[in-house]
Amino acid sequence: MLQVLRAISLVNSAILALGRHIAWMALGLMVLVILLQVVFRYVFNNALAWPDEAARFLMLWMTGLIAPSAFRWGGFVAIDMLPLALPRMAGLVLTIILLLLSLSVLAMGLQHGYNHTMGFGGNFDSSSLRLPLDLIGLESLKVKLRYMYGSLLISIILLLLVNVELVLRTAANLISPDASLPPTDAPSDLQRAD
Repeated sequence: MLQVLRAISLVNSAILALGRHIAWMALGLMVLVILLQVVFRYVFNNALAWPDEAARFLMLWMTGLIAPSAFRWGGFVAIDMLPLALPRMAGLVLTIILLLLSLSVLAMGLQHGYNHTMGFGGNFDSSSLRLPLDLIGLESLKVKLRYMYGSLLISIILLLLVNVELVLRTAANLISPDASLPPTDAPSDLQRAD
């Protein structure tokens, strides 16, 4: 089980690090797009049509790519008084039960995310986002909403991978409390004592 945990942990560390880098770039672009809209609206008195939707697009991707890291590091709001108040073994069993419940919810979410992204709603075009291919002599293309909805699907897939890692990590902790578990790459202020 530790070999599988190490493999999943290594894969998650690499994917989530990439996701965090893309997320901070999306945040920076979102701020720039919003500032651009403010300048055009209040300085030039000419509001642009696309910045609001572009900022929403970037916000969805930023959230979808950073949420799995927060889940892995224990950064979500949680009521953990009961597992901490229970004896160690009972607390770990309760944690596994809660993680398995989360896994079932995420599995259902995966189906909904896929249907929403690849289904009927994903076929529509964005009302204002276009790829400006006319700048290079081609016809500009409207952005499909599936590229916005895809943030939900990718986020759920990454959350599922993290959830599996957390189940294995907790099970390993339950079976062998002294086992050397792979690191989660959490910043030092978010390190948990497993």
